Amino acid sequence: MKKKVLSVTLVLAMAATMLAGCRSTSSDTASTAAQSAAPAEAGTESADADAADTAAAAQTADAQTGAGIAKDDLKVGVIYVGDENEGYTAAHMAGVDEMEKTLGLSDDQIIEKKNIAEDESCLDAANDLVDSGCQIIFANSFGHGSYMLQAAQDNPDVQFCHATGADAKGAGLSNFHNFFTSVYESRYVSGVVAGLKLNDMLDKGTVTKDKLKIGYVGAYPYAEVISGFTSFFLGVRSVCPDATMEVKYTNSWADLDLENQTAKQLIADGCVLISQHADTTGAPSACEEAGVPCVGYNIDMIPTAPDEALTSASIDWGPYYTYAVQCMLDGKSIDTDWCQGYAEGADKITALNEKILPDGTADKVKEVEDKIKSGSLHVFDTSTFTVGGKSLEDAFNAGDLDSSFSDDTAKDTFGKSIADGYYHESDVTLNTSAPTFCVIIDGITSETN
Repeated sequence: MKKKVLSVTLVLAMAATMLAGCRSTSSDTASTAAQSAAPAEAGTESADADAADTAAAAQTADAQTGAGIAKDDLKVGVIYVGDENEGYTAAHMAGVDEMEKTLGLSDDQIIEKKNIAEDESCLDAANDLVDSGCQIIFANSFGHGSYMLQAAQDNPDVQFCHATGADAKGAGLSNFHNFFTSVYESRYVSGVVAGLKLNDMLDKGTVTKDKLKIGYVGAYPYAEVISGFTSFFLGVRSVCPDATMEVKYTNSWADLDLENQTAKQLIADGCVLISQHADTTGAPSACEEAGVPCVGYNIDMIPTAPDEALTSASIDWGPYYTYAVQCMLDGKSIDTDWCQGYAEGADKITALNEKILPDGTADKVKEVEDKIKSGSLHVFDTSTFTVGGKSLEDAFNAGDLDSSFSDDTAKDTFGKSIADGYYHESDVTLNTSAPTFCVIIDGITSETN
């Protein structure tokens, strides 16, 4: 992909020069006179700086046209919505560390900005990273998307990679990319673990068949969250077909107190096992206190809930960070949309809490993981669930799902993703790397807390 080789520094310098030519204050005149009287060495230094900027811009452009960037000259910027104390961001930070180690970069080549809100702060952070010389910049939260897109439009000589977004295909920019993983696969596997625990509870008489209700702490009613809790539920039902699930949204990615409160409400509603698509330890803490089994997200929750945490659905972001930065080094184009899963090592579950799980859990997990890796098991197999009593195909063709789509384009994308007997979630040849499954299937109820 060809790119403009004019650096941001040069663009700003040119803009400043043009503006100065339109100003006529006495202070500007004095400034100009002072510059004219400056020693010749100052002009030489300025010329040298401009030459360095031009060389840096050309080098960045070469990363997309075949020449690549020398490893020692590379700078990487990362924008995080949280910090190491929040599970989702902690997983991204681990991925960046993995990339740094794999590629042999040094700490001073990675500039990280933490706790960047999903507002203009993201654009400010991106611009600051550009000014710091970063040739590739990542952001890890959905709400960062529009600001990363704007930064990409303003800085065509820098690569921008946005996690969980879906705007890159439509943007048509060679320097703006979306990435995610097939996390629905690890959610499905964690659901199998939960289903086995429910069966164990049935066998021990601690719960009856008519009380097999799961609670789920969801962040927002976005497709990402709906896809996640649906795949988890399908994993549960693959081994415990009588289970149902109640979802409560917190309308926050990370609110420890609210997630704790929501989990307690679900338990009070009769839920005998809790899972989550929320980023803190709030829900597991509530489960540990109440003596209710739980499945976490992002990080191992056993330290938080040693007697109740079963496992967590998790992501290894290292493969993407390594891939994208390696592209910069090799002078290769970065995929507009990237998504990988279990087969490529991008998805996983955390350690199994063997002291509270039934015998045979690890063997069953391996069996399911192997089937996902081989492609013989499809998480959204449409023969395994219904929507309003109909198959997904029939419900879609009848127009029953129309209210789930924001526009005709979303509806068309959803329809194209139903093929070969399953929904092709995060298939970049059909839709985007970000999840698009957005309907509530039978057996699940949802509401905002």
